[in-house]
Amino acid sequence: MDPEGELLEEVGEYLGVATNNVAEWTALLLGLEAAANRGIRRLAVRLDSELVVRQVRGEYRVKHADLQPLHRRALALLKRFEHVDVRHVPRKQNTLADGLVNRVLDAQAPATAK
Repeated sequence: MDPEGELLEEVGEYLGVATNNVAEWTALLLGLEAAANRGIRRLAVRLDSELVVRQVRGEYRVKHADLQPLHRRALALLKRFEHVDVRHVPRKQNTLADGLVNRVLDAQAPATAK
């Protein structure tokens, strides 16, 4: 979203069977890549995963081996921006992200389940 609140771009990817932590880290990476590709230099990141926010900030370590490459990649992407403000928001304030996830999952559902 731009500073005025207008939606610039949505990115989502079907992951198959994955943990919620893998999904949160992947969503962060997709968002960072999209912002970098747009040439955005100052970024506000809002996540409803307090764990990921604290891990990005370095307050918590990323212990799980499967998440460590995602963490390293996110930190490398974050360095491409002049300024990044990463904050936690309650899930109810993250409805755009939830809606996108539901659309991505719905698109992958078998025709008989729709």
